[in-house]
Formats: sequence, structure tokens, C-alpha cells
Amino acid sequence: MNFNGKNWLEKFIPTFITHSENDADIYVIDNGSSDGSLPYLESNFSSIKTIHLENNLGFAGGYNEGLRRIDAEFFIIVNSDIEVSENWIPPLIKVLKNNTNISAVQPKIKSYNNKDYFEYAGAAGGFIDALAYPFCRGRVFDNAELDKKQYDTYSEIFWSSGACMAIKSKDFKEVGGFDKDFFAHMEEIDLCWQLKNLGKNIFYTSESTVYHFGGGTLKYSSPKKTYLNYRNNLWMIHKNFKGDIPLFLFILIRLILDQVSGIKLVLSGDLKGYISIIKAHYSYFISISKLNDKRRQFSKLNFHELNGYSRKSTIWNYFILKKKTFSEIIKQ
Repeated sequence: MNFNGKNWLEKFIPTFITHSENDADIYVIDNGSSDGSLPYLESNFSSIKTIHLENNLGFAGGYNEGLRRIDAEFFIIVNSDIEVSENWIPPLIKVLKNNTNISAVQPKIKSYNNKDYFEYAGAAGGFIDALAYPFCRGRVFDNAELDKKQYDTYSEIFWSSGACMAIKSKDFKEVGGFDKDFFAHMEEIDLCWQLKNLGKNIFYTSESTVYHFGGGTLKYSSPKKTYLNYRNNLWMIHKNFKGDIPLFLFILIRLILDQVSGIKLVLSGDLKGYISIIKAHYSYFISISKLNDKRRQFSKLNFHELNGYSRKSTIWNYFILKKKTFSEIIKQ
């Protein structure tokens, strides 16, 4: 997927082709770029197939439309600010081919800028805590761990990062792809949760490694990113949650915690961040009717019984008990 990312294409496409063209057809879905991305690709890389979308449909809508035009058994979704490594594709395809109930698989995602460390967006696989806060093996909130091979396992996770994931096309289509209303952020967690509710599995393999620049398309400190993350997290919960307590009570707890987070932002001088949270809550409330319609489309399993769910609270452990790593919190 590319949107005005010619600089990332120039940086990463040559290596991507070297390490990928023998194992897969390469497509670049362009989300209405105006920076010369498509002419650059078409002039320099004849082996790449391009799909041109007239407008920026966001991560979710862009992939939905682009992948609709591709006939393949498996899709491998890769951000434009990803550097791949040698032999990164075969381990992902092996997982999907050899396991009928596994829908998606994520590689190890490390930092491009500090290659000894895990990267924010996915690390060694995504999990979800007691209050539906996403976190990762190798990264909890802003703390990324040194990769000491502590997560070199083949194991089930709750969600696979949209920065780089392989997924069976039939399963992607079965749940309708990404929710295009999300536009960007957490749409992959929403997708994986829907697959989990259908009894499917999501896995991680350390046999494949990629390096993510991070924040290449939208800076981590961006008020828009804050808005999308808070709004989409509430949307995702409303659509997918079935648990030991009623949905309205679970949402109420999250709204209160969001406000606490917002006050913390104000005290740190980030008023724009708090305003983004207020806007996210407003957007959630005016979307409830539509979310209820989406909620009725799929059956649901008990959230607290899904693999990749943790009964621990990452907020309590991270901020109060000062446990900064996945292993400290989960006590593997």
C-alpha cells in the first residue's frame, strides 16, 4: 500500500524485489498519490504490478479495493516503510498452507532504526488485555524490548500487525475485509477479532523477519493518530465484544479510562491529544446505531476465552507496578 510515499518506495522497493519476486507476485496498491509514485514505479520496475485508486481510501478501504482486484490464495500485506529480509515469505506461506484453521500469520517485526530492538507496530505478535487494550510481545505501550530471541517461538496470538501480515484470501473475504469506516489504525485487530469469533486462529512465526521504520505514514504523536486509535478501539470493542460483563459496562469503564488518559495528556502539555480523545468519544456515540448493525452480522465467542487474551491489566502493571515487558506482565 502506498500513499504519497515515493521516498519509501525509493528506499525499500529494490530490496523488496530482490527478496520477494521469486516467491510472490508483487503489487503496489496506490491510494491516489500525487507525488509521482506511480510514474516512478512504472519507469523503473517493470516486474511490479500497480493498482491505481483515484482517491485516498485509507489503509482499510485502500486494501479492500486493491485486494478485490487480485486473484490469489494468499495475501501478504506490507507497509511501504518496511524493509524485508532474505527468505521472509516462505515461512509465512508454510504456516498458512500447513494449517487449515490458521487464517493469518505475522513475522517478527523489528525496528529499522535500531535493528536489535522490536518495533512498535506488531513486534513479536499482538495480544489483548482484560480491558481490550492491545499490546505486543516485545512492546508494551512505548517500551520496546531488545530482541534476545526470547520470543523466538511459533505460537498463537490474538492479532497480527497490519504493518506486515499474511492472510488467506478466502478468510479475508469471509469477514468482508477490513472495516473501511476505520480508515486507518486497529482495523487489523478488528479483522483478527472477527476471525477469532468465527473460531479461526492467528499465529506468529519468528522464522520470518522484517524491519519497520515506524511512523512513516502518520507520526506516532499525531493528533489524528490519537483520534483514530481511541475511536477505533471503541468501535472494535462494540462490534466484537462478548464477555463476562455486559457490553455497556465494559464500554463505560473504557470511556472513564480514556478520560484519565486525556487528563494525563493535558498535564503533560498535550491539549491537542485530549481534544482528539473528546472527538473520538463523540464519533463513537454518534456511530452506535451503525455499530449495532455491524455487531449483529457475526456470531461471537466469549472474549475471555480466546487465545491471545490476557486477564492481566497492562495499564495497572505498566504504570502502577512498573512492569515494562511482556514477560514481566504475563509471567511466562
